[in-house]
Amino acid sequence: MATGVQIPGSGETIDLQQQVARLQALLEASRQVHSTIREEEVLEQVLRIVVRELEMDGAAFTGTGLAYGDIDTSTLDTADGLLRYSLDDRDGTRMTELVIAPPDGRILSLYEADFLDGLALQAAVALENARNHKRNVDFARVQQDLDAARQIQRSLLPQHMHAIPGYSIGFKSATCYEVGGDYLDIVPQPDGSILMAVADVAGKGLASAIVSMSFRSAFRAMAVTGLALDTLAARMNQHHWEEGEDTRRRYVTAIFLRLHPLTGDIQVLNAGHNPGFLVEPNGAVTQFDATGTPLGLLPAMTYSIERHVFSPGSRLLFYTDGLTEVFHGDDEFGPERLLDEFSKCPSHKADGILLALWAALEEFSAGGPQGDDMTALALCRWTDPSEMPA
Repeated sequence: MATGVQIPGSGETIDLQQQVARLQALLEASRQVHSTIREEEVLEQVLRIVVRELEMDGAAFTGTGLAYGDIDTSTLDTADGLLRYSLDDRDGTRMTELVIAPPDGRILSLYEADFLDGLALQAAVALENARNHKRNVDFARVQQDLDAARQIQRSLLPQHMHAIPGYSIGFKSATCYEVGGDYLDIVPQPDGSILMAVADVAGKGLASAIVSMSFRSAFRAMAVTGLALDTLAARMNQHHWEEGEDTRRRYVTAIFLRLHPLTGDIQVLNAGHNPGFLVEPNGAVTQFDATGTPLGLLPAMTYSIERHVFSPGSRLLFYTDGLTEVFHGDDEFGPERLLDEFSKCPSHKADGILLALWAALEEFSAGGPQGDDMTALALCRWTDPSEMPA
């Protein structure tokens, strides 16, 4: 007497030998389906199994354009007599649907129906794995590209700090993501002065970094000619505006400084940027506020220059808003705290001042995540040049 397995609710039984054969066939089909990590190959394997092994007339996957055998893909959503198996991911979201045309529209045998249920389940697992693999590969490639872009962007910062007798100069820059939109540069001028710039492209990330590199190219090309700051800013503004609508959305705030080292005379131009701070030995503070709109925001703009004497013992700070927009809960660090920390810092060396500022920001945020690109330039004039360390 043959022993069999009763299928609940069907009134049918599958002989144990048939059951073993079914499981072996399903195992082999599963092996074939999982033998690749390419999405299209997974689906093609399933279609071939359905048509060749189960001898269905045809099969297709909705939304993919993939079909095998005799099936009209133009009527997959409306045709009658087709069998449908949803391939869902682990969250229950449908990835695609397996549509099968049985021979002559007949009802499937118990063996066929049971096999297709198992095949559809395995196909869903293999398809999700293939998609996850592709996402991981794509992410790794993007991460590799971003790592390279970060190295390139960092290499475009001043690599060898220009030595200015009687002065201490330093900068520090940290991006929020792999790359960012902050820009800093120091360019010696034909007349012996030093041109410095700190700029911030609107937004963060890759798009802002690309605009930052375009800004750098234009700035460098104009800066080496020794243009007056107001002329330089006006031309940079018009150049950025003419780059097109997408670039205009990434307008640039910038603050420029021209230092004449021998006399200590400085010229400052602020184009929509955070105020620069000049703290003198007696504690007096000069704040360089914006005298015009950000670069690229409006066409044909003009800008004005502020002049000041950078006397011995003074210190100056230019920065991007990432320093002032550090938060502790809902409390923002703000420009007032930044100025206070900058003014009371005991160090008279630019690098030491920047390290102290970063430490104050870290303490304030209690180790919270960085929310924006952070860049700062510090400049100090020694009271006695002979005191400046070698």
